Amino acid sequence: MHSWIEKQRNIIDFTLSSLSRRKGKNIALLLVYTLLVFLLASVMFFTHALKREAALTLRDTPEIVVQRMAEGRYEPIPRKYVEVLNKIKGVTSVRGRLWGYYYDSVTGANYTIMVPENFPYKSGDITIGSGVSRVRLAEKDDMIPLRAYDGISIPFHIRGVFSSESELVSSDLLLVSEPDYRRLFGTSKDLFADITLKVRNAEEIPTIAEKIVSLLPNTRPITKREILRTYESIFDWRSGILVAILTGSVLAFIIVSWDKASGLSADEKKEIGILKAVGWETSDILLMKFWEGAVISLSSFLAGVLLAYVHVFFTSSILFEPVLKGWSVLYPEFRLLPFIDPYQVATLFFLTVVPYTVATIVPSWHAATIDPDSVMRS
Repeated sequence: MHSWIEKQRNIIDFTLSSLSRRKGKNIALLLVYTLLVFLLASVMFFTHALKREAALTLRDTPEIVVQRMAEGRYEPIPRKYVEVLNKIKGVTSVRGRLWGYYYDSVTGANYTIMVPENFPYKSGDITIGSGVSRVRLAEKDDMIPLRAYDGISIPFHIRGVFSSESELVSSDLLLVSEPDYRRLFGTSKDLFADITLKVRNAEEIPTIAEKIVSLLPNTRPITKREILRTYESIFDWRSGILVAILTGSVLAFIIVSWDKASGLSADEKKEIGILKAVGWETSDILLMKFWEGAVISLSSFLAGVLLAYVHVFFTSSILFEPVLKGWSVLYPEFRLLPFIDPYQVATLFFLTVVPYTVATIVPSWHAATIDPDSVMRS
């Protein structure tokens, strides 16, 4: 037992000394390896956190949203449709919604204007998102003018600004009363933007959607599941762009791993030959090379994951902001709730650590099975 412990101690000591002898090469490899893990982990963390945030945000979304279609485009929906939809069996509530987009020529940004179900203020009052507050330099109790559909400017009294905690969904949001909304857009009292339905049994949603199309052929029912799937597709598309940008880094890492697997340097072969000559077994040499690869790969993996965690959840993915922001003028400033999926971490581990470790052991095994004299002479 004592001799076995002594042997393991010698293997660890020689592993550390071997790493220190090639300090410059190993440090460069460590930095490149860490950078690759950092970039890939950042994409994975950000995409998954956004999907989770969207799922939580849309948790209270109505089961079905009904839109009226004309010439393949969205159109305001008549109020009388509410009565028709209310008669469908399994529907617990039907509500017409008022919302739309407002282009602000002052800042070049687009706002979302909505009428909440219970607006607590009077006509002429407005509640704005923190993003609108930033770009318009407007705070609570200030006045903010909005141009109506007929060109007349309507002044609104700001009664509140949404907190930064809700900025992901409220950055560009304006809440107004129903009379003010209809005055801004010139919308008739008999029209809504769309109609939302709540359903008693989620299993009946597809059946109810079919009934809606049957009763109102010029409408399009959109289910909650379809909305979530659309958001997930958008996030997957954005993450795909980032992965495409990082392809060069991935290819560089593949080249490094391939170079590692293609063979050992003359010094490394000589080192193995000397170890064989002094009595080291093949298993001891493979264990030493395993620890060499494990030290570099695990150190890079842990450092890369930690840096990615800080980058995504504490700096709002500052390096990815140009891709994520795109053309948007009014981009929300928010921090995602820290969350890591163990499955993602395991996938990243097997994609980065395992291949490199194997690439370290294979050529060492080949060299360790050759006669020591021929290895040292090569």
